[in-house]
Amino acid sequence: MNYWLVKSEPFKYSWDKFVAEGHTFWDGVRNYAARNNLRSMAIGDQVLFYHSNEGLAIVGIAEVVKEAYQDPTTEDTNWVVVELKPVKPLPIPVTLAQIKQEQSLANMQLVKLSRLSVCGVTADEFNIILNMGGL
Repeated sequence: MNYWLVKSEPFKYSWDKFVAEGHTFWDGVRNYAARNNLRSMAIGDQVLFYHSNEGLAIVGIAEVVKEAYQDPTTEDTNWVVVELKPVKPLPIPVTLAQIKQEQSLANMQLVKLSRLSVCGVTADEFNIILNMGGL
């Protein structure tokens, strides 16, 4: 199993809306590195859901339920989506400020590649985030 992080601006697509819908495809990725991360996702991989721009916090855990396929919002075959379902919210959102203060997360892609909308996460980073989030 691999671990990932996806970013969404809450005013566009929030954790609460994701939970209410129960399922979504992750579209609109137009960065090649982020696209390659989507292509690498496998069914069962765990995904941290991060509110970007406002909130700046990891707020929940999702799971990959369908692997990469053509993004239905574009005819350009360079772009793909994966399907995700919510697993559970973090009891305590983990803020970007907290992540940056945690020495063991200093190399996390969220910190090092801050503009990347779909990031890889190591198993250790994932577990530290869960611990910080009250799980």
